[in-house]
Amino acid sequence: PKGNMAFAGKYEFEGDENYDEFVKKIGLPSDKIEMGRNCKIVTEVVQNGNDFTWTQHFPGGRTTTNTFTVGKEADMETFGGKKFKATVKIEDGKLVADFPNYRHTAEICGGKLIEISTSSGVVYKRTSKKIA
Repeated sequence: PKGNMAFAGKYEFEGDENYDEFVKKIGLPSDKIEMGRNCKIVTEVVQNGNDFTWTQHFPGGRTTTNTFTVGKEADMETFGGKKFKATVKIEDGKLVADFPNYRHTAEICGGKLIEISTSSGVVYKRTSKKIA
């Protein structure tokens, strides 16, 4: 199967690829770039059918939460704190959202949460391991 859509759980940042290139491409300010580098973000996902609450816990107590229903427009917040509206879709067992300046996908693969963001040809990949 292409992913069983069982996203619920807590995941801790394990590693990423192309971070610097990606955050520069989307225009993150340098203080945010430093803050996010190798940041032990814990992603907590609560899933009830097609309803999701997706929370990122940053070291130091800051959190970002996006609540959405697959297929319905929702108010979201980006990596850099910008607010926007997006409709999250499911494609091949992945959650897909088009952010203002990048496309984000998330999937569960081998017990890990794999998130990929793509902006003008730069692909940023973040892997988090399940901790709960």
